Amino acid sequence: MGRACDLCGKKTQFGHNVSHAHNVTNRRFLPSLQPARILVKGKPTRVRICTRCKRSLATRAAL
Repeated sequence: MGRACDLCGKKTQFGHNVSHAHNVTNRRFLPSLQPARILVKGKPTRVRICTRCKRSLATRAAL
């Protein structure tokens, strides 16, 4: 199980830290994953979803 959202598939992105002296080092941007219980085929299932998906589900009253 990787660090990705179970609903939308959002996963780790890579980029750079850039200092004032313009020294560049690699870094990771991790998705904000939250545990949640949602109904999948009528049964409550534990999933790890990103906060964007959690907000979208909350507006549709799915959580």
